Amino acid sequence: MEHRLMSEEEKVEIFMEAHRLRKEGKEDEAGAVQRTAPVPAFLAKVFKEKVGADFLIQGGWNLAEANAEYGSDWLNH
Repeated sequence: MEHRLMSEEEKVEIFMEAHRLRKEGKEDEAGAVQRTAPVPAFLAKVFKEKVGADFLIQGGWNLAEANAEYGSDWLNH
């Protein structure tokens, strides 16, 4: 899945949907929805340093903001 940058409104919609799913006891679905929102670049960098690039890649996180800020190959360095 190709990830893209999103407006603040789109991000809010994603988090509201994830919240709704959690209230319904659908934790796995909520997590999947939440991972579609871009991770802020600074947090993606911290995650890479603390738990590794594989965590971000295999988790399916939306890294569009980090890619825009650090370049598309930042996970490899």
